[in-house]
Amino acid sequence: MELNPDLKVLVVDDMLAMRTIIEKGLKDLGLTNVTHATDGLTAFKLIQKAIEEEEPFEFIISDWNMPMMGGLDLLLKVRKLEKHQDLPFLMITAEAHPKNEDKAVKAGVSDFIVKPFTKQVFKEKIDSIFIKKEIDNAS
Repeated sequence: MELNPDLKVLVVDDMLAMRTIIEKGLKDLGLTNVTHATDGLTAFKLIQKAIEEEEPFEFIISDWNMPMMGGLDLLLKVRKLEKHQDLPFLMITAEAHPKNEDKAVKAGVSDFIVKPFTKQVFKEKIDSIFIKKEIDNAS
């Protein structure tokens, strides 16, 4: 699937190495409009500011475990925002616990990736999220 190269993406992870890997994966998919945050609290402030400036994020990729505010809490806060109830949100975690996945699914996560992951899995998950979004928008 071909994505809009100007898609506004927010990558949230407390580890620089992981943010770098994710950004490289996004670049490989043709996406270059990427903003970073090191925790959920900082990310949520960026999300609110982007909404106020009428340039909201169109995709969020977030780690599960981070200081200040983790990925699940960020997801819950994002889903409470009227304009972001259906915003594509990909959660990345090193903890593949079904209980955690259930919590995230109930909170409205679009999909999950378990670390470590391959470029192919990364691409497939993103394609799947945006194909589903297209189908939902066409309905």
